[in-house]
Amino acid sequence: MSHTVESPGSATVPASVPPSPLRTASWARIRELFALDPTTVHLNTGTVGAMPYEVLDTVDRVTRQWTGGLLDVYRPAMFTEYRAFIGRTFGVDEDEIVICHNATEGVARVIHGLDLRAGDEVVTTTHECYSVLSNFNLLRNRHGIVMRTVTPPSGHDVRAEEIIDLVESAITPRTKVLSFAAITLFTGTMFPVRQLCELAHRHGLTTVIDGALIPGMLDVNLRDYGADFITCSGSKFQCGPLGTGLIYVRNKVVPESNPLPLPTFWPLISTWYPMMGSPPPRTTNEVASYNMGDYLQSAGSANLARGAALTRAFELWDDIGRDRIERYVMDLAEYARGRLIEAFGEKAMYSPGVDPRLRSPLIAFNPFRRPEDAWNIKKFITFVKRLETEHRIWTRWTEFDVPGSPHQHYAARITTHLFNTRDEIDHSVRTMVRLAEEMS
Repeated sequence: MSHTVESPGSATVPASVPPSPLRTASWARIRELFALDPTTVHLNTGTVGAMPYEVLDTVDRVTRQWTGGLLDVYRPAMFTEYRAFIGRTFGVDEDEIVICHNATEGVARVIHGLDLRAGDEVVTTTHECYSVLSNFNLLRNRHGIVMRTVTPPSGHDVRAEEIIDLVESAITPRTKVLSFAAITLFTGTMFPVRQLCELAHRHGLTTVIDGALIPGMLDVNLRDYGADFITCSGSKFQCGPLGTGLIYVRNKVVPESNPLPLPTFWPLISTWYPMMGSPPPRTTNEVASYNMGDYLQSAGSANLARGAALTRAFELWDDIGRDRIERYVMDLAEYARGRLIEAFGEKAMYSPGVDPRLRSPLIAFNPFRRPEDAWNIKKFITFVKRLETEHRIWTRWTEFDVPGSPHQHYAARITTHLFNTRDEIDHSVRTMVRLAEEMS
């Protein structure tokens, strides 16, 4: 950044700098970092996280520093240092990372930048976020593309091979794009991302992944997935400011991760795209021809405070240890899954449990006695609302298709994160059991 008020720091940390005290801090101490209402149990990070106080302070401080000053907002709006810092966290380069307004905006910019024409097919699932399906439907209505959707299996016994085989069965010679969620928001199924990307490689397909839930949950190298595009949220598990997201755009050919040529891509909402002529041909090797991240990042002025605050959230996670966070979140999810199965039974579970490759911190289930209550949206709305208003437990209800069912199914969904505890899980499950019995 050209302005020095908020910079995420240098590219390398000197060896003499000791590790952050947060790396060994207790989870009770880490919970104190967050602006959490102490009277509320927050089990809905899959929708939105809770910001740390330092992130909130950064939003306020940087907003004040930039307000009313005679300062150049355009160069800082490229977020160059912030993108480099976040890219290092994810094992990718600055030219492959874009800070955008949220995952929904990122999805739209990627989908509408794809080089698709009438008759081209996109394979996706019915369990995608509305922002994914609506944008592909817009392309269908506008350009005549064909959407081929499959409905993934749900339930405790689902295995990864079922999903891979189902997706492969939908691919035809006209398929150009494979699009899916890394973790589905409806059932919390963690898709076998690398295996699906390798399937796409074998068929020469462009991959578009909704990775809204990846940052802050998983300690991952995005390039290792082998995808072409991954869109992410900054305000869910990463607990950054509302209105922040990321786009990963593959900008070089690294054969061990993805051997395919870079797809043709049109960087929408770009003030850097040439006003005359065309950019140079995209690279065929590990050296980028140009900075595609800059093309997408350059969109006039930006909310500089949110870029700084999102980076501060990334710094905090790096200080705590992303590997440590992932272990804690997943262990707590296993505890919660076990407690829910004890309370409601395996048949009530929509989220995978048997296959560890598919498990995530998002757990969806039917708390009611009768299986057919899963078709009663009013019951789930009431259940979630009463948990919130009467018991101060924040959850969510979801809706999704189930193979072979004539009805759309509904579920209650909880999400575990680094500021949650086993005591909160126990309290919440006991409360849900009582409420479900009352409503059954």
